[in-house]
Amino acid sequence: MRPVDLAREHGLSTQAVRNYESASILPAAERTITGYRTYTPLHAQALRAFLALVPGHGHQTATSIMQAVNRGATEDALRLIDESHGQLLDDRRTLQAVEAALGDLAPMPQERGNTFIGPLARRLGLRPATLRKWENAGVIRPHRDPQTGYRIYSAADVRNVRLAHQLRRGGYLLEQIAPLIAQVRSAGGIAPLESTLHDWQARLSARGRAMLKGAADLDAYLRAREL
Repeated sequence: MRPVDLAREHGLSTQAVRNYESASILPAAERTITGYRTYTPLHAQALRAFLALVPGHGHQTATSIMQAVNRGATEDALRLIDESHGQLLDDRRTLQAVEAALGDLAPMPQERGNTFIGPLARRLGLRPATLRKWENAGVIRPHRDPQTGYRIYSAADVRNVRLAHQLRRGGYLLEQIAPLIAQVRSAGGIAPLESTLHDWQARLSARGRAMLKGAADLDAYLRAREL
């Protein structure tokens, strides 16, 4: 078949198909005497597999998977798939941790006024040095008293400290917590973030389903290569 025949099935340009071949996403095509590329059903299956892998694994990982398969390194391709599934599992655990942390915060009375590092640390059973470490990691951002230079934690800061405390108890690293707290901060609080959790869950589920579809099409391609 011609490049245009392969492209039409997926609404691609012929140049995109040639680019995929150049990137070793597709196996090398045979050439006619006049130099035109000719593709086979195997190329069509390779393209279907790649396009099915992209939604679940991302363009870069899908490219690496196909490149590994096409050079005969199937084990490398399977390892990449395993790593991608591992990342999805980590993302699910992160979501669960956030949901659990928010659940632990929900029954608590709303914080009022400002507090200093010592009383806050004692309230949560932490050391002041721990709160300073979290500040250095970007997890919390207390402001300073302009006259004394003391750290002053607002109600929102206290909320973020408590959320970070829950996540740390769940085993999460500061570099993992900081982006989540930043999301709480940008959302304007816990309630707006809670409303995004369903969307987050839906995206993870869609990614998992896409991985299943990609696995089926990749398996079909691997079987076709064995014939």
